[in-house]
Amino acid sequence: MSAVSQENSYDIRPATDNDWPGIWSVLEPVIREGETFTWDRDTDEETAKAKWMKEAPGQTFVAVRSADGAILGTGEFHANQAGGGSHVANAGYMVGAQHSGQGIARALCAYSLKGAKAAGFRSMQFNAVVESNVRAVWLWQSMGFKILATVPEAFNHPEIGYVGLHVMYQKL
Repeated sequence: MSAVSQENSYDIRPATDNDWPGIWSVLEPVIREGETFTWDRDTDEETAKAKWMKEAPGQTFVAVRSADGAILGTGEFHANQAGGGSHVANAGYMVGAQHSGQGIARALCAYSLKGAKAAGFRSMQFNAVVESNVRAVWLWQSMGFKILATVPEAFNHPEIGYVGLHVMYQKL
């Protein structure tokens, strides 16, 4: 699979173990903020690494700045369920706040859709898109995801309180 890039400012490629410090530098602030992911805000680095780093048929990948290899964002995809549900992928993406608005999340998602299809997944499902994360909801919809359902008050946002979680889906 070829790398995805935008104006040659960054490339997306599979992550290696050596990428972990850069991945953690992206994940930790997002996790601590607690506004867009359902992870415990006090998740430690070891637990985060075990949750984020995926093995085939899943994959963890990174957006790296072309000029110096700095990690700007990261994503992962994996089977949403085991057994009879293992043909449906699930994915997550995190981008460093200082790199927001540069198309990185879109590129990470596009990479995961292509990679998941190549790995044999038939569709992709997001289980928990925070309703108040309107930029992400808009972005995923613009990439072909549909909101199947919203679970009311399923996410306790640290600033605005209880908001819904969208379940979103796309056939690959």
